Amino acid sequence: MVFWSLFPNPWSLLYHEFGEATHRMNTSPAQKQTRIMVQTAAAVCEEKKGQHTRILELDPVDSGLSDFFLVTSATNQRQAVAIADEIELRLKHNFGAYPNSVEGRRNGEWILLDYVDFVIHVFLSEKRAFYDIERLRKSARPLSPAEFDAELTTALKEKTRAVRGKKTVKAAAKKPATAKKTRPSKARKSPSPKPRARKPTRKPRTGKKR
Repeated sequence: MVFWSLFPNPWSLLYHEFGEATHRMNTSPAQKQTRIMVQTAAAVCEEKKGQHTRILELDPVDSGLSDFFLVTSATNQRQAVAIADEIELRLKHNFGAYPNSVEGRRNGEWILLDYVDFVIHVFLSEKRAFYDIERLRKSARPLSPAEFDAELTTALKEKTRAVRGKKTVKAAAKKPATAKKTRPSKARKSPSPKPRARKPTRKPRTGKKR
C-alpha cells in the first residue's frame, strides 16, 4: 500500500502532455468533511511540533482513491509515534473516523495512516528526504496548513451564502402577494340647513274691565 500509492498513474503523463491539469474543487458535504478532517490532522502536527507540514491536493487523474496526502516530519521516532497516535485519537474522537490501515508504527521511521480519502505520512526527516513524496507527486498542489485553512474557510462561507440565498428565494416564492387594503372613502354629506329659530308668540294683552 505504501509504495504503489506514491507513484503516479502512467496515464496521467499523457494527460499532462496534451492537456492542462485541473485540481478538484470539493463541493459535496462528504468532500468538505474530508477537508475538515485533514485540517484537524494538520493542526495536530502543528501542536506536536511536526516540521515542514504540507498538504498535497492530489490530481484527480492520478490520485487513485485519495484526495489528499498530509506529510510532516519528526526529529525522532518517539515524536513520530506521538504525532501519529494523537492524529488517530483526535479523528476517532471528533469524527468517529478510523484508519483503513496503519503501517510503520513499530519502527517509527515512516508511519502511514490510510483513511482512504486522505493518507497521512509521518516521517523522520532523513526518510522524508530519501523518499521525497513531494517530488514524486509533481502534479499535486502543495498547501501549507494556513493556506488550507484559508481555502476551507472561504469555501464554507460561500456555501453558507448560497444556502441562505436559496432559503430567501424559497421564502419569497411561498409568500403570497398581498394587495394593499384601501379604506372605503366616506361620502361627504351635504350640510343640512340649520332650522330657523321660531319667534316666540306674544300672548294677547288682556285689559281690565271697567
